[in-house]
Amino acid sequence: MQTEEDFLAGQVLLIDKPLTWTSFQAVNKLRWEIRQAFNIKKIKVGHAGTLDPLATGLLVICTGKMTKQINIFQGQEKEYTGTFTLGETTPSFDLESEVNETFATEHITEDLIHATTKQFIGKIEQFPPMFSAIKKDGKRLYEYARAGETVEIKPRQVEITEFEITHINQLKLHFRVVCSKGTYIRSLANDFGKALNSGAHLSSLRRTRIGDFKVDDALTPEEFMASLPSKD
Repeated sequence: MQTEEDFLAGQVLLIDKPLTWTSFQAVNKLRWEIRQAFNIKKIKVGHAGTLDPLATGLLVICTGKMTKQINIFQGQEKEYTGTFTLGETTPSFDLESEVNETFATEHITEDLIHATTKQFIGKIEQFPPMFSAIKKDGKRLYEYARAGETVEIKPRQVEITEFEITHINQLKLHFRVVCSKGTYIRSLANDFGKALNSGAHLSSLRRTRIGDFKVDDALTPEEFMASLPSKD
């Protein structure tokens, strides 16, 4: 069992983030539980890479002196699995917002789907979603989006080293992606739909790996809390 000294000296915690939790909520919850378990007034806790509330999977959370390593972990390669839904787009590129346009899909074949993935492997230019936390002129993009304002967004270069469609279930495409820091899978879904001459949005997302850290080795928040000393 980990001790107060372990957490203060620095731990790397692998947490399987539940659906609808923000990464910030996960960090706050773990910090509070560690403080309560050991009666610590103050301890540094941070995460190495945000996951959207509608995504699940691996959060690397650092405590104590290991928070100094967060930038290193953030820069590592990431792997995701999930689903794209064809024929529909949303303003947020995922299920955070309602469908705003529908498109014909009769022309889409399995061969076309698999061939189209090849366009996205390597270094590509990608526009971040308007519904994102990136700042523009001191204000986050999602604040502009929710206010109905449009601003110019510059593309970013990202790298996708692996992209495969693992299963096709009518208009639901199950995928696996290995990519660099800064890649938006929501943007990939939107761009993939455009490349198919149809719309698409991200309908589920799970982060399965960051560098050498795997979600298979992660604990749920409940499992982590159960590993702490009892407060009784």
